[in-house]
Amino acid sequence: MQKILNYINGEYIEPLSMSWLDNYNPSNGEAYSLIADSNSDDVEKAYQAAKEAFPKWSNTTIEERSRILIKIADLIEDNLESLAKAEAKDNGKPLSLALAVDIPRGSANFRFFGNAITQFASEAHESVGLNTINYTLRQPIGVVGCISPWNLPLYLFTWKIAPAIAAGNTVVAKPSEITPMTAFLLGEICTEAGLPKGVLNIVHGTGPSAGQAIVAHPGIKAISFTGGTKTGEHIARAAAPMFKKLSLELGGKNPNIIFADCNYEDMLKETLRSSYANQGQICLCGSRIYVEKSIYGKFKNDFVSEVKKLKVGNPFDEDTNLGALVSKPHLEKVESYIQLAEKEGGKILCGGKRVTVKGLENGYYLEPTVIEVYDNNCRVNQEEIFGPVVTIMPFEKEEEALEMANSVKYGLSATLWTNDLNRTMRISKGLESGIVWVNTWLKRDLRTPFGGMKASGVGREGGFEALKFFTEQKNVCIKYQGFD
Repeated sequence: MQKILNYINGEYIEPLSMSWLDNYNPSNGEAYSLIADSNSDDVEKAYQAAKEAFPKWSNTTIEERSRILIKIADLIEDNLESLAKAEAKDNGKPLSLALAVDIPRGSANFRFFGNAITQFASEAHESVGLNTINYTLRQPIGVVGCISPWNLPLYLFTWKIAPAIAAGNTVVAKPSEITPMTAFLLGEICTEAGLPKGVLNIVHGTGPSAGQAIVAHPGIKAISFTGGTKTGEHIARAAAPMFKKLSLELGGKNPNIIFADCNYEDMLKETLRSSYANQGQICLCGSRIYVEKSIYGKFKNDFVSEVKKLKVGNPFDEDTNLGALVSKPHLEKVESYIQLAEKEGGKILCGGKRVTVKGLENGYYLEPTVIEVYDNNCRVNQEEIFGPVVTIMPFEKEEEALEMANSVKYGLSATLWTNDLNRTMRISKGLESGIVWVNTWLKRDLRTPFGGMKASGVGREGGFEALKFFTEQKNVCIKYQGFD
């Protein structure tokens, strides 16, 4: 059985404890590889490699860093098909999605930050009359930790690593132990691209073991984490007394607000996508759908009709719309919320049952589910489910829609459908979320800040915001002798 090894100091090595975890293929429920079950000793080894590499890497020219990152981007593109197949097998998502979104975005992350670092500038301020000039240095932090989730494995792993190394840091990174394969394959690509040894170190293992060791290590000076809110809370408690820099991109329970004056056909098509892309396992999915009462009946009938047309099946079939959920425990968690919805008085309009795929009978498949709810405070409308489950509910007034949208503890993203410009401006300003999409969904410009409010996280990623996070500011004030 294939072994997924740690990538430390430019080499693939086994965990020091020689302990292993099973890695499951969600589409058939079978273990197909072994994952290094790393602990604090492995993290220490990775840290020492990163520490040794930091002085030289942090003084490498911007042009050289840029060249290496762009080379990594090129190699990811060159290996598009093999990486996409690995992602689909490891995660359960449709191969078509991995080919179109996940792997291209992994390449785009390296390409973007490879170019962005060449344009990243500091500030200077002349104090007229005081004969002083202040300039701000932005220097790399040192060794940083990057911990990424299972839902968009290479996509989000590279989203953290690329700006960290572009800014001159060295990295100890941990991908999710549920979907480690593409992170494992990235090590070989980095070596081929000429990334110096120790700049990127990838340690596999569980959160309580390898992840905790990264967070708790006194020499790792910053943590960038994407994952669940409860884990984010734990990381914040552990890191705060050590005064580490923190970037936390956490959960979401995102509203999709639909007004009667929207472009109905565009809205219906995009709402279907924003509800069930990647089996609903994207933190940005619009899982709470609020519809203006005058079109609620029509929307309910049309939406349910379109949902029923979606095919759940083998991730490698071209006509598959939804693949397998990522793991059996996650499937059971999502099912528990569907059962809870019925107990709370919700009505299952479609879906909610497991799907048996021929030849893959032990896979983790679930029908896309639509639940009509009558109380916005019910748990299925307040808690993150993170699966192919959405709720729908009518509203009458704009103020009511805004109040319901803001009622949850999360504030990551929101989607608004209307052709009224004044309404767009009012609601966009009033929504408590870090991102608002109007008449679209998941259109991303990598220059823009990404992150959430409230329990959805701390800090922003993307563009120069990421490069700012991975650098320390230092102001230098120089007094000079003026003319008499």
